[in-house]
Amino acid sequence: MVKQSVLLVEDDPSVSHIISTALKAEGMAVDSCKSVGDRDALLASGKYDLLVTDVGLGEEDGIATLDVVKARDPDLPIIVISAQNTLNTAVRASETGAFEYFPKPFDLDELVEVVRQAMKPRSSELQAENLEEDNLPLVGRSPAMQDVYRMIARLLRNDLSVLILGESGTGKELVAEAIHTLGHRKAGPFIPINMAAIPTDLIEAELFGHEKGAFTGAVNSAAGKFEQAQGGTLFLDEIGDMPMHAQTRLLRALQSGEINRVGGKGLIKLDVRIIAATNQDFLNLIEQGKFREDLYYRINVVPIELPPLRDRASDVPALANHFLNLAVSEGLPKKVLTNEGMELLSRHSWRGNVRELKNLIYRLVVTAREEELSETAVRQIIQSEHSDEHDDHTLAGFSDRVRAVIGDLMADKDQANSLYVRALEKFERPMLEEVLRKANGNQIKAANMLGINRNTLRKKLTEYGIDPSQSR
Repeated sequence: MVKQSVLLVEDDPSVSHIISTALKAEGMAVDSCKSVGDRDALLASGKYDLLVTDVGLGEEDGIATLDVVKARDPDLPIIVISAQNTLNTAVRASETGAFEYFPKPFDLDELVEVVRQAMKPRSSELQAENLEEDNLPLVGRSPAMQDVYRMIARLLRNDLSVLILGESGTGKELVAEAIHTLGHRKAGPFIPINMAAIPTDLIEAELFGHEKGAFTGAVNSAAGKFEQAQGGTLFLDEIGDMPMHAQTRLLRALQSGEINRVGGKGLIKLDVRIIAATNQDFLNLIEQGKFREDLYYRINVVPIELPPLRDRASDVPALANHFLNLAVSEGLPKKVLTNEGMELLSRHSWRGNVRELKNLIYRLVVTAREEELSETAVRQIIQSEHSDEHDDHTLAGFSDRVRAVIGDLMADKDQANSLYVRALEKFERPMLEEVLRKANGNQIKAANMLGINRNTLRKKLTEYGIDPSQSR
């Protein structure tokens, strides 16, 4: 039986040895080389079933000349590996028709499994096209972002529905834009609509359009977002906030591929890719009856989960410098961060994610007099921003304490049926004592502050054995 043959192009001897050893252990024949020239010479023999190539080969680019390889052998599967862990690299690998792209460091077992899969016959699908890094909307080379880049690259030549999940401020719309801008629909429009920002009674008209006279105020006919997105992409942001009646109509549109305007009778055939996004827990929404399960499965064909910034702290410097350069392009003064300032940013928790970082950088650029943004300047901005959130932190802390008290009360199995009464007592007594103290023991004033009748207050004080005179 003839062994399957692999050509490995890798200029790092240790990486080359590890991959070669693993593939040979699977019964494959492996030849290796270090340059594009040697690659082409070996490929000329026509004996290889698969090509595995690094991108950075000394001064050479392992992707740049893959069009020559594909022209010679269109059905040769190619796997690209790279330490240049950017979205640009993932996209370039995809656009050459690469079977898979692996950022370094990669899982060796996963690479071997993909090599096995790639050995199956495969026809060429994609043409090579150079893309400039500066034109790409996403920044970061952390392992968490590599998974995002790889998934984006797999979606560029199809129209599968995508659901982007992630906390507020993680850049969900940027991912949607990347899929559109880099994909085969890039010549068409990208139409975003935020479900949470539209009044409930107008959502259907916004999405599907309306005819003249369809409702009060509809003085003219108007195309909806679906029609505006024809030939391109419709991005449904915060889809978890969509009301149920609109969900039903959206599901019908996705199932049939057709819509009709509000108040209209004619059907309009759709040619639109759907990308949706939310920061909510869909399964929880479904359990509460707030989101249709069948619609969830319709839009969640390919999920992409965006990591919070705290889980990719290594990307903070690149993002910070990106926003500093962006500020300059928008007419703001040029500033640079000191090493200490950058370290402080990298240690920050970033509850608002990338959006919070961008806002902070812009605020620094505008308010700091010095060209160099020091650790002190960064700390002052962080502290001033988070002082505004003090009340939110206080409420969150209060909620945590309430949960702790409830947990302690529930641990007493003998009084499991009196949880409400006991929990209310835990809260009500100190509340009454504090309000009386604020009112200097004046029961009329305390009752007004609480918004209850004076007799009700007196009854409560008797129940708890509270002496108002002790509060003066």
